[in-house]
Amino acid sequence: MAISTADFKNGLTIEVDDAIWRIIEFQHVKPGKGGAFVRSKLKNLRTGAVQDKTFRAGAKMERANIETRKMQYLYADGDNHVFMDNDTYEQIELPAENIKAELKFLKENMEVSITTFGNETLGVDLPNTVTLKVAATEPGIKGDTASGGSKPATMQTGLVIQVPFFVNEDDELVINTTDSSYISRA
Repeated sequence: MAISTADFKNGLTIEVDDAIWRIIEFQHVKPGKGGAFVRSKLKNLRTGAVQDKTFRAGAKMERANIETRKMQYLYADGDNHVFMDNDTYEQIELPAENIKAELKFLKENMEVSITTFGNETLGVDLPNTVTLKVAATEPGIKGDTASGGSKPATMQTGLVIQVPFFVNEDDELVINTTDSSYISRA
């Protein structure tokens, strides 16, 4: 389905130059001299790269039909990771290099959204927060909280984040998946 720049919305997916892009933000510009144009910031859904692109006002392009399915992360099988569709029980395998950033937050039986374009899997969308167990951290020293500082902690998935001094090993923590920050104890 062809759309024009007048149909742009944040989050819309389009096909340009044989790539699939999600519109992060856009702005219609009408200069005093010359034709109007649309300045946009796009994210490539295959590579994750963010790029600024400019389109003439009224330019036509194809809309990419992206499908999102709820799936459950089952287990790692060598360099592949297995996910199962909650409705059809169909299983898919994704190579580790395609989901490197997401692996730091994935734990078994966790529910995620898988984004697909046709038969091609584009990526894994994590929930905004995940609960992970602290695997290793240094013990907090009493009276060491005057500055409200933090210490590094390694989570069960291998993720290393900064946490407050009162956090101990085996604590369950709520972590923000967008910036890998500590939110609270679970």
